Amino acid sequence: MESSAGRITPRALLIAVALTMLCGFWVRQAEIVVLATQVTESVPPIPALAALLILAALNPALRRVGQRFALTRAEQLTIYCFVAIAITTLACGALRFWLSMVSAPFYFATPQNKIATLYRCFPSWLVVKNPELIRQLYEGSPTGAVPWRAWAVPLTAWTVFFMALWIAMLCLVRLVHRRWIESERLTFPIVKLPLEATMVNAGQRPFLKDPVMWCGFALAALYNLNNILSAVFPSIPCPGKSLDLNPFLSSPPWSSLQPLTLYYRPELIGFGFLVPSDICFSIWFFFLMTRLEGLVGHLFGWDFPGMPYDQEQSMGSYLLLGSWLLWQVRGDIVGPAAGWWQNLRGRWRSRSRNWAHALRCDGQAPPGWTTPGFLISFGILCWFCREAGMALWVAALFLGIVLLTALVCARIRAEAGIPLIWLFPFYQSKKILFYTLGSSAFLTGGLPATLTIFALLTFLSRGFYPAFIGYQIESLKIADEARIPRGRMCALIIGAGLFGLLIGFYFPIATYYHYGAQHLGGMWGWDMPVQEFAQAAAASTSPQFPDSHRIWATVFGGVLTAVLLALRRSFVGFPLHPLGYAVATAYGTLVWWSFFVVWVLKSIILKIGGGRLYRRAIPFFLGFALGHFFLAGMIWGLIGAFWREGAHAYAVWFG
Repeated sequence: MESSAGRITPRALLIAVALTMLCGFWVRQAEIVVLATQVTESVPPIPALAALLILAALNPALRRVGQRFALTRAEQLTIYCFVAIAITTLACGALRFWLSMVSAPFYFATPQNKIATLYRCFPSWLVVKNPELIRQLYEGSPTGAVPWRAWAVPLTAWTVFFMALWIAMLCLVRLVHRRWIESERLTFPIVKLPLEATMVNAGQRPFLKDPVMWCGFALAALYNLNNILSAVFPSIPCPGKSLDLNPFLSSPPWSSLQPLTLYYRPELIGFGFLVPSDICFSIWFFFLMTRLEGLVGHLFGWDFPGMPYDQEQSMGSYLLLGSWLLWQVRGDIVGPAAGWWQNLRGRWRSRSRNWAHALRCDGQAPPGWTTPGFLISFGILCWFCREAGMALWVAALFLGIVLLTALVCARIRAEAGIPLIWLFPFYQSKKILFYTLGSSAFLTGGLPATLTIFALLTFLSRGFYPAFIGYQIESLKIADEARIPRGRMCALIIGAGLFGLLIGFYFPIATYYHYGAQHLGGMWGWDMPVQEFAQAAAASTSPQFPDSHRIWATVFGGVLTAVLLALRRSFVGFPLHPLGYAVATAYGTLVWWSFFVVWVLKSIILKIGGGRLYRRAIPFFLGFALGHFFLAGMIWGLIGAFWREGAHAYAVWFG
């Protein structure tokens, strides 16, 4: 029998580390060497799901050997959380993009882009500036060896930066998680799959033995199998992965409705079934509204580049929602922090009540530590940027926007559970400062130091770092369900983040020095650092000016979100949800059709069978998502890692 309180045992940690390393080799082969598919882009990460399914399949056999050999539910979920957090750092939008940003300017500099004029702005502790070592990264080392000594100082410095960012996000999560989990009782749809897969209740059919689940699983598997066979044998008809409507909208004014594509995403439909109906409705409603905005703008002659500025609207929505979420927990921010110093002195005087003892006893962080922890972490981030050469006010403003965006990402994962890692107004955390202030505002004394470091930090807004916070809030929800003390789970989150950095640095750098990034199709995102640094070099002669249209679009997004919040507070059952608007304007092109389908199916099921039929249908839809992840991600991802032609014939992307 499992104890009433879950334990994070040493063997669970050892298994988690071993499985993460094993998954790291898989990701290295599939995503870097062959570029078969991006299994780390999926939500939840396919390697973490694979680890969980392996443990769930082996556990009954271990239990028959001896009860002490079987893993408890808490141990299985601990391993899942650790692998999910650590392996995601290997993804293309994470440390591989960072590596591109810190290396590309030293390899792709030309007299035309003038990037070499910025070299003096890079501190020696921040990047590797040796041109020969960078050349070997892109073209391969003669011996395949990695010059770790040259990378030691920059990697140490960036470890401090990333851990400060990780802890700052965790502190934000700690500020809101009690309200979201205990008071609002948000549903956390993505967490449902690992919880169901590890649930063992007497008298209840296990999830992995539920025939309804296997029906959904089989349907998604057959869909992918049909597409795979058609890719290998073109004579076989298949539904494909999308239906492009743009060719039917090629003539004005209908061309202003583009892009309009119906994407077939089984994971969005599967997890989307657990998303509240008002959010499902709002996503497709607001997406079609933005298409209508483009049409109306064309009819009135407002054919401005970027119209209707979906991403800028989303940025305004995210900033308003992030500020609102912090305002809701203002008491938890200010109140406990007021007595922080007294608590610190009391804990120092009484060793029986120190941090470690508090974690062992009740699993709760000491009162008042969350806000100071955030301020210290945020201060380290700002100090890092300032020492690198960035103006302090720019660093504080940019990092604040990134963290507000991350907080809304956490809310989306907690309330809506939409399984997309890129679900935020990507690139806008940086762009908003440029189209609002212009590039000249960042030229200090005519020197481009601030712009250079700002260009280097593009990975924070263009990569999916803000979405990492989703795994933190979901891990805390899992801790509650598995009765793992929250303090222990926080320690696991920090440890997994640190281990993820280690493998995230090791696998890409070692692989590129062995093969040469250019021989593997290029380093992911290399064109973006070239563009960013070229713009920074040209800022003094070709400045970017404020863009009033984008500014007003951002203001409109914030105002509309505020109106939606007010209407939902004033009218019970108001059908439009601000999160739906934020999602639709951030990544509506990819998600709107899936959520339209989900909304229709849920409406029919609820009308026919009510809540009882809805609950019985949940395993079918979870199985539908799992079947897609299993065949297109686990099986095809493993096959594709060693069969380049097949993987490229049917490429499956989960981002």
